[in-house]
Amino acid sequence: MELYQLKTFVAIAREGSLTRAAERVFTSAPAVSAQLKALEDELGVKLFERTPRGMSLTEAGVSLLDEAERTLASAMRMRSAADQLRGAAQGVVRFGTVVDPVALRLGEVLVKLAQRHPQVALQLRQGLSYETLSAVQRGDLDCAYVLSDGEHIEGLELRRLGAVDLVVALPPPVAEANPELSLDEVTSLPWVGTPPSCILRVHLEKLFAGAGREYRQGRTADGESAIRSMVASGMGAGLMRLDQAEQGERNGELAIWQGWRSHTWLCWVAPAGARRPVAVEAVREAVMEAWA
Repeated sequence: MELYQLKTFVAIAREGSLTRAAERVFTSAPAVSAQLKALEDELGVKLFERTPRGMSLTEAGVSLLDEAERTLASAMRMRSAADQLRGAAQGVVRFGTVVDPVALRLGEVLVKLAQRHPQVALQLRQGLSYETLSAVQRGDLDCAYVLSDGEHIEGLELRRLGAVDLVVALPPPVAEANPELSLDEVTSLPWVGTPPSCILRVHLEKLFAGAGREYRQGRTADGESAIRSMVASGMGAGLMRLDQAEQGERNGELAIWQGWRSHTWLCWVAPAGARRPVAVEAVREAVMEAWA
């Protein structure tokens, strides 16, 4: 069997779908299906059942999934050890970034990498912070920029790079009709929220708690660009980064409520430990210099 077949097996198990698994391993759904069939033929067992809801692990699949993950982890450790022995930083580093990023200084990072480690390439993948953080923990990403309030995350190295201010954005007609809105009045407005695990949602719930209210999910957006658009359309108030809100205010799309402000942190995260691949160490070095 081949390692790529095991990666495909794990991807299908995690995603429950051939199409999503294909996206995860950067190939086509027919190729994923063929790799799965080849692996099942090799092992002599059926790993999945097709159901109306997707791909479901068989009893044999459940038993063999842990073995597949351990085998892949061992292969990664061997590759990392070889990199360390060779002393060379090379290869592709899967780097997660937040959607609608603050000034991530990626340009500086790329320039430093090109100058010092020309054989290291970044494969950038955007997503919400909580999804990106989970991907690093699962091993689907090698490192990432995320927005986080935490100072320590078990199993990860987390480095704070800079504070990010958060503000309340209002539709212009709402702000013009009542320029002196109280906290109670603001929390009584319709709101555009984010998914429960999003860092913006955490701060939104804190805002409502300060008014003695519980936030009840209504309209939901999956990123700040969507929040900004929905606020501009008059659908409700929303929480967003100060730099995004200021840009929207300059464009006449929204108004910043001055009665509240909070902050979170832009962080760099990667698996902790001395056995991290040399290429990831090279990226870490470039990021820290860019943010020095």
